[in-house]
Amino acid sequence: MAKKRKQLPLLENVLITDVAAEGKAITKVDRMTVFVPFVVPGDVVDVQLTKKKSSYGEGKAVRFESFSENRTEAFCSHFGVCGGCKWQILPYDEQLKFKHKQVTDNLQRIGKIELPEISPILGTPETTFYRNKLEFTFSNKRWLTEKEISTDKEFMQMNALGFHIPGMFDKVLDINKCWLQDDLSNQIRNAVREFCLQNDYTFFDLRNQNGLMRTLIVRNTSIGEWMVIVVFYEDDAEKRERLLNFIADKFPQLTSLLYIINQKANDTITDQEVLVWSGRDYIVEEMEGLKFKIGPKSFYQTNSRQAYNLYKIAREFAGLSGNELVYDLYTGTGTIANFIARDAKKVIGIEFVEEAIEDARKNSRNNHIENTLFFAGDMRKILTQDFINEHGRPDVIITDPPRAGMHDDVIETILFAEPQRVVYVSCNPATQARDLSLLDTKYRVTHVQPVDMFPHTHHVENVVLLIRK
Repeated sequence: MAKKRKQLPLLENVLITDVAAEGKAITKVDRMTVFVPFVVPGDVVDVQLTKKKSSYGEGKAVRFESFSENRTEAFCSHFGVCGGCKWQILPYDEQLKFKHKQVTDNLQRIGKIELPEISPILGTPETTFYRNKLEFTFSNKRWLTEKEISTDKEFMQMNALGFHIPGMFDKVLDINKCWLQDDLSNQIRNAVREFCLQNDYTFFDLRNQNGLMRTLIVRNTSIGEWMVIVVFYEDDAEKRERLLNFIADKFPQLTSLLYIINQKANDTITDQEVLVWSGRDYIVEEMEGLKFKIGPKSFYQTNSRQAYNLYKIAREFAGLSGNELVYDLYTGTGTIANFIARDAKKVIGIEFVEEAIEDARKNSRNNHIENTLFFAGDMRKILTQDFINEHGRPDVIITDPPRAGMHDDVIETILFAEPQRVVYVSCNPATQARDLSLLDTKYRVTHVQPVDMFPHTHHVENVVLLIRK
């Protein structure tokens, strides 16, 4: 007989005091820190614990005693269910305040190094419809909301096209309107869903791995170019052609309409053949007259307009006069490398993904940039002392690593190279702080500039300038 699970306590009338990681907020009860989502500092709530350890707990607000004066109404009908945009209930200036605090806390607590005054965070003028890429999942197991369940209705239509429910890999919330991408994205998604429902197209079963429709990816650029990628699981030419013709006819403004037949166990498309149905196999982003080709597998900062501000800060921190050798680590499709090339003597970019490096080279050629050189491979295996000896000691290193930060071997090579300046762009101030502490033996931090790329979320970018001691 299964052991009955012990009911965890209800914490009554507790004050939410601060924000924490992953968009959650914090309250402290009897020296225990409790993490609670979808509340803001100043709320007084009853919290039902869902997890309890010796020093911390997790819970959900089940009743509001009073609301914080620093609270606003969520604008999205899917708020609190889809898992995204958890800070909608915080006014934007409050979001910026807490993001600045997050950067400060991480650099001070983890880095434990001497820091200058941290500059005010650079907010974005567009707090909605700012993303240039969204991926939606087809599922035959639609997530029913608590409101729907409470009606006691029997739901016969269980297909969905939307976002995964956090922690539920096979459950998808059907999305009507998302505020993250230009409204044309909503029109495309809703039209595709309706066509598939009306024509009895099967939606993917993630557990049993069957069904026709798998994912829908929508990308766009600040100059108005659009790419739609339809990913099928089953290879049904007749149904595939009907849907793709429908999309092409209904949305003639699309620059690129592509499709993939992905019969793997996972949704990644990096190893899949991408086929063109209509238009080009890429879209174009533009920045200061430079044009960047973005293919279906290309990485590009998901907030195009704020990315421009981020790159300008990186270029300013690099302090280029035109005579410098610059290494651009984790270069991706070479956006930063090509953006700064006109101000440097030579730029060497390194990136793990071969397709991204091919895009970087194409972007240099298309913009008539002749002073870049790109290498593809594992950063710690390429960026070695032998590489430095062969290609020259950099005057400046710009590094923009993934969330995990830089490998210790990469940091050791940077310390060996001893560039005058290191510009460290990070999407994770915690791992950035760890890396800064390792660089502290030879470098001092002189400027820190947080940048908000993702309004209504806890995510924040941070740019740090290090000068050789």
